[in-house]
Amino acid sequence: MVGKVYIVGAGPGRSDYLTLRSQRLLQQAEVLIYDALIDSAVLEWLRDTCERFDVGKRGGKPSPKQAEIDRLLVQQCQLGKQVVRLKSGDPFIFGRTTSEIQALQAAGCTFEVVPGLSSALAAPLLASIPLTDPALSPCFTVLTAHDLHRLDWAALTRVQTLVILMGAKNLAAIAQTLVHFGMRPQTPIAIIRWASQPQQQIWHGTLLNIVQKTKGESLSPCIMVIGEVVALGEYLRPIDSAYSQKPSATATHDSASMMAYRSDPIAPSQPPLQNKTVLVTRAMGQSSQFSDLLQRQGATVVEMPALEIRAPSSWRELDQAIAQMSQFHWLILTSANAVTFFCVRLLAQGLDARALATLKIAVVGKKTNQVLRQRGLSADFIPPDFVADGMVAHWPQPLAGQRLLFPRVETGGRAVLVKDFTAQGAEVVEVAAYESGCPSSIAPEALAALQNRRVDIVTFASSKTVGFACQLLQKSLGEPWRESLEAVAIASIGPQTSETCRDLIGRVDIEAVEFTLDGLTQAIAQWASASSD
Repeated sequence: MVGKVYIVGAGPGRSDYLTLRSQRLLQQAEVLIYDALIDSAVLEWLRDTCERFDVGKRGGKPSPKQAEIDRLLVQQCQLGKQVVRLKSGDPFIFGRTTSEIQALQAAGCTFEVVPGLSSALAAPLLASIPLTDPALSPCFTVLTAHDLHRLDWAALTRVQTLVILMGAKNLAAIAQTLVHFGMRPQTPIAIIRWASQPQQQIWHGTLLNIVQKTKGESLSPCIMVIGEVVALGEYLRPIDSAYSQKPSATATHDSASMMAYRSDPIAPSQPPLQNKTVLVTRAMGQSSQFSDLLQRQGATVVEMPALEIRAPSSWRELDQAIAQMSQFHWLILTSANAVTFFCVRLLAQGLDARALATLKIAVVGKKTNQVLRQRGLSADFIPPDFVADGMVAHWPQPLAGQRLLFPRVETGGRAVLVKDFTAQGAEVVEVAAYESGCPSSIAPEALAALQNRRVDIVTFASSKTVGFACQLLQKSLGEPWRESLEAVAIASIGPQTSETCRDLIGRVDIEAVEFTLDGLTQAIAQWASASSD
């Protein structure tokens, strides 16, 4: 008899997800050589005379070497047996199938590879998480976290959705590394253990809190999904799913495209921004709350990432300041990014909110305060006009002799604020908590909208987004880039941003009275209503 080896993908785990061809081959097999994590139900399909070899590999447990498995396959085939080599998932997705095929080829053995459903695809689906989405995820990347040092983390942070296999023991390192290379700490993550099995478990969190949420839990074997699409799982689960949850009435989501999945009240029949297209400049990968607000007013929103937020060139100064926390009287946080990155480093040092017990906290802006409260912290002082440069005028106590810790952007921070504090006798210790820069290219959708004169309003929520947006337009359109904004209303969140708009663009048409995203939305709506009268 002539032997043959069938290298078969077993799917994500449960026998229901094997292909019909895989089932027929198992029923005919004379020898089964199988991995760990295979559903024991498949063994019931075998002939009583079928010889079985368990060659499964599990972390931390004795297991056959790959060379031994290769020799076993060749040996059984040369005995003239019909051999099924049953591998978890799909044979060509991190399955070490190449080694086995090369051994069979070298020995002149006949073989066939039968595809299986990879857990990288099946696990997210079974958790109701779509790996692609028109707005949130035009692509995804599948990787193994078995050897973290071989991965290009800078490139991975630019991918909208990551699917990670074999990452359970490296969860903390994965989360910290992604944040270090610039991924937003609030990026959603789901961990799916025993996908497709009756004991399937799912944990949801963010890169910032997932390690704490899974502390003490056994996560292996699991699939990790990282990206904004994770939030869609809450809305796409079947009603009768064991993991279904009714969305909270107060839940908020970072992406504007989440509107399609929410049961918000229907907008008025004639909202003020009906038939208006608004170009929103914002930080890459960060909250689209502003887009959500504009859409509620009837606007068509086109987003143009004009700011990259990433880790600073060094954590040294911030880590040193955290280690000397008791020497400071106040912690000043002037942006949501400052809150996020400060808390990331606090956790990285093995500390939590208790380390801030002797400090008072001052924040600028509603959004900054909201992010602070999400970390379980409360502000002791918020200036009434939401402007950082006016903090000193409203400071609640004498500043003389006070020592202030100011985690801020590495370059281009608020020199006026530091100068005013110092003039009042305070010592301000500035430390780099994050860095901001210009994206490498303009979003194609935004560029096309401007070139085709489809934009009515462009918004700016910071001076840096003004500067970087102008750089992107100049890079894409050359010197005539200002022509693309001639018929476009320029909307600014406040005086400092307006000043930059006038310097670089030459004008401001709309300025918020209240220097918040809500205030800017209201100002745009009022301008649109007045323009249509």
